[in-house]
Amino acid sequence: MPTFSSTNALRRHLLCAALACIALPVPAFAASAPLLNVSYDVTRELFKDINPVFIAEWKKTSGETLTVNQSHGGSSKQARSVADGLEASVVTMNQANDIDMLAERGLLPADWAKRFPNNAAPFYSTMVYLVRKGNPKQIKNWDDLGKPGVKVIVPNPKTSGNGRYTYLAAWGYVIKQGGSEAQARELVNKLFKNVPILDTGGRAATTTFTQRQIGDVLVTFENEVQLVREQFGDNFEVVYPAISILAESPVAIVDKVVDKRGNRKEATAYLNFLYSDAGQDIIAKHHLRPRSEAIAKKYAASFKPITLFTVDSVFGDWKQAQKKHFDDGGEFDKIYQSK
Repeated sequence: MPTFSSTNALRRHLLCAALACIALPVPAFAASAPLLNVSYDVTRELFKDINPVFIAEWKKTSGETLTVNQSHGGSSKQARSVADGLEASVVTMNQANDIDMLAERGLLPADWAKRFPNNAAPFYSTMVYLVRKGNPKQIKNWDDLGKPGVKVIVPNPKTSGNGRYTYLAAWGYVIKQGGSEAQARELVNKLFKNVPILDTGGRAATTTFTQRQIGDVLVTFENEVQLVREQFGDNFEVVYPAISILAESPVAIVDKVVDKRGNRKEATAYLNFLYSDAGQDIIAKHHLRPRSEAIAKKYAASFKPITLFTVDSVFGDWKQAQKKHFDDGGEFDKIYQSK
């Protein structure tokens, strides 16, 4: 007959065995920590199509079930949310300046743009015009946006990359035509005097123009105007200016978050997928210009040739452009306060 002490020893043995079973490693097919992609607001539809394709591919290659969540808003506003604690595994913005700000906050390294091809920008776009059917104000180029009586819809450059690109495109247009800084300032001043409302992001500006029926022209990304045409048919027309700005969409892993959540490999694979043939094909279908020459050739008929200039060629780089034009007390504040 077992003694009291031997019975207790047996119980302890069984309890330890049970705890050991509970502590067994998680099988490889278990769900990974969810990814959060914090992006700018006119890429909602793009990533709704990207995410399920990537998730299926990840399941096939790794055996893991992955969830990818999206967050959208004005690019600069989104970047500030990440800086303030929104736990983005990856950021997919429309200007390098917003990701540089996150690097300055210590969320990722300063050389983040070297981690992926094409300065970590898997696609790009440019700024074009959406006008009402028949183009009643005969808007054809940047000069026309400064004419009296033309109401221009563009989001706030302080909160939106869309708004910044519009501002810089108009300024750069003057410089590229041989104009002076004073002449560039004059055109941008006239343009923003014609802006009746400053929305915080590009999608809000689209709603203002298309649904609230405010304004004569919407200045926005090429992919956005094509989506509007698909949704609203012949109510609007797309106008390409003679020259516009190269609007790259950079991406980055947020090291501080992925290291905390343990999903660096998933985040890396997610951004690499954007460069794959499958990813580039989806990107082109959403009217964003792909980096792949083969995919670009496949969709050549969808993209009108246009002369583009870079931020660096006119403004030095994004940091210089930000400091001079968009920091508090910069050129934009002076222009807008004089309205």
